[in-house]
Amino acid sequence: MVHQTINTKITKAANASTTNNHMSTFSRWTTATRALPWLLPRIVGMLLGACSSAPPWPEPGPTASPVYEKEPLAPPAGEAIKQARSLWTPVAWSELPGWSQDDIGQAWPAWVRSCGKPSQAWVQTCQNIRALASADAQTQRDWAMRALQPYRVTTPDGQAQGLLTAYYEPVLQASRRATSDFNVPLYAPPSGLRSGTPWYSRQEMDTLPQAQRALQGRTLMYLRDPIDAMILHIQGSGLLQVTEPDGLVRDVRLAFAGTNEQPYRSIGKWLLDRKLVRDASWPGIKAWIAQNPQRTQELLWSNPRVVFFKEQGLPSGVEPPGPTGAQGVPLSAGRSIAVDRQSIPYGTPVWLVSDGPTTRLQRLVLAQDTGAAIVGAVRADYFVGPGHEAGELAGRLKQNLQLWALWPR
Repeated sequence: MVHQTINTKITKAANASTTNNHMSTFSRWTTATRALPWLLPRIVGMLLGACSSAPPWPEPGPTASPVYEKEPLAPPAGEAIKQARSLWTPVAWSELPGWSQDDIGQAWPAWVRSCGKPSQAWVQTCQNIRALASADAQTQRDWAMRALQPYRVTTPDGQAQGLLTAYYEPVLQASRRATSDFNVPLYAPPSGLRSGTPWYSRQEMDTLPQAQRALQGRTLMYLRDPIDAMILHIQGSGLLQVTEPDGLVRDVRLAFAGTNEQPYRSIGKWLLDRKLVRDASWPGIKAWIAQNPQRTQELLWSNPRVVFFKEQGLPSGVEPPGPTGAQGVPLSAGRSIAVDRQSIPYGTPVWLVSDGPTTRLQRLVLAQDTGAAIVGAVRADYFVGPGHEAGELAGRLKQNLQLWALWPR
């Protein structure tokens, strides 16, 4: 799943959560997603922590657990690790803010998924990760502190502060056929598309006969709103409720399948640079278009990048997996992040800390995705999940970030 971010400038929001009940923000999806019956059990699942008897301990351990916030299990060992765009410096576990408070068991399913495509460094360690999938959070934490070394992630010159944004999976209505209401096409990749070679821009696709001929037969479905289509292009995937020609409605996912290899340009930044809006969130952009419908194409054409999709069927009446990230595994709401892979390799467990006007986060996440705008050592895009309220949070979240990578000893 490859996505971009949109520049926003909005008024300060009230604190949306605390460290341990962050995902309760999404308990009000019903209005936007009433046609997807699998979302209600998903919400309940987010609010409940998994707790069951522990499997046999994979390694010998002490009979009493140390007080992690005050006494590190062991002093930091080893040398710093240099990545292409970051420096990892070993630290004690006591330096990770909130480490003992997170229910890391909620991150374990995402970790197990990453172990489905492990790098060589994680092959052996992943055996224990799978074995501990049903253990309680304290058992999992004890094991992690023995098996892994935390590293503070900084820029090569030692800067530890970075930027956190967020992304989500839109839930939209669509039509298989073009109608007076649904007339914004979404395309599969055209036959002439080549990786690394720029194809027609968004404006050229709308205006040049040769581009339109190349797109004949490639339309997957139609949306009602061009801004919803832009949101889908930027987020990289979406859940769609498609009305078929026979009137039946099917739930499908559109997944990322390529781009026209044109540069991404933020339409929110385009509006801000011209002082046309003060609120460049998606609701703010839609409000501006409602007042300036004659400038819709001008706004859309300011971003020449177009994303092409592939359609994936979804099981009926059950929760679908998350969209597939760049690592090749399904993303987990609240536990997956997109990173610069030249700073943090895919599959790395990361301790993420961010305290800002939108939310407060201290939690274990997995580096499982990337994005065109996710560049730099201390840079992450937090996957919030599907639906309208997830989109509201994703649109607001832009705040400070600190990261610690966990790596096998």
